[in-house]
Order: sequence, then structure tokens, then C-alpha cells
Amino acid sequence: MPRRHATVASDLGDLLAVAEGDALVGLYFPSHWHPPKTGTTGAEVPGTDDPVFEATRTQLAEYLRGDRTAFTVPTATHGDAFSERVWDHLARIPYGATTTYGAIARELGGPGLAQRVGQAVGRNPVSILIPCHRVVGADGSLTGYAGGLDRKARLLALEEPAEVAATRLF
Repeated sequence: MPRRHATVASDLGDLLAVAEGDALVGLYFPSHWHPPKTGTTGAEVPGTDDPVFEATRTQLAEYLRGDRTAFTVPTATHGDAFSERVWDHLARIPYGATTTYGAIARELGGPGLAQRVGQAVGRNPVSILIPCHRVVGADGSLTGYAGGLDRKARLLALEEPAEVAATRLF
């Protein structure tokens, strides 16, 4: 199947979903920091007639309701070798857990890679399904998120373990 795109409605706003074959290759928020380049999303198709977009819509809704902790929609990314390593690492961060840019950099070769890690995280083409929202600053603070910090905070709150949420004062 050629590359194609559809709008996927969600509680986080209408998302631009891009698929190629049987895989989701892009999921972008409104006002995304790094949207796909013009002319690279293929033809627009009805999302309800496409199994990749329908699965994406269904699984996102389940996730946002708190009924899903992992996605089974096939994804494919097309980045350089370093970005692919970062995105693979992101995909392995467990639901409800966070890590830092520095921790990822150390695991991928050294603390000097933190800035490159941050760039790759920011250019993650498949938001939410490849959970870049689980990467926080070294002090635990919310740092940049291509979909906006309010969405990042919402996603992290959704995944927060109940025992941690119970101890919060706010």
C-alpha cells in the first residue's frame, strides 16, 4: 500500500496519522514542533476505511481511558542510525516509568550524547506509541515535548502509578 494519511480524533486533539503499508509511520499533534515535510504524507483517506488508522484510533482511545498500557499497532520509522537507536530505546520504556535524556545517552555510548538524544527524542515521528513523553529532565522536570508540555503532563499523569498519585499533595 502506498503512503497515506488520515485524521485520527482523540482526547488530545485531532492527530495527523501517516501510514505506509501495514505500519504507522507518523502520528503528529496539532502544532507539532516537527511536522512531516509537505508532500510526504501521501493521499488523504478516510480513517475508518483503513485498518492501520482504525487500530490506531481504537488503541489510542483505550490508552487515554486507562484501559491499555501497550500498543500493538505496527510502527515503522525512517531515521538515521542514531535516531533509530534512540527510538528503539524509547519503545522499551515501560508504561508508568520515566527516564532522562542523560540516562539514555549513557546507555547509548556516553553522557556527551545527551543533546543528540534530545534532538532524536524531539523528532520521534510516532508520538505516544513510541513514548517520548516518558523522557524527563535530569531533575525530573517536564522538558520539551513536540506536542506541548500540557499534553506531556497529561500523558504522564495518566500513566502515574496509583501509589505515587496517592502521595501527591496537588
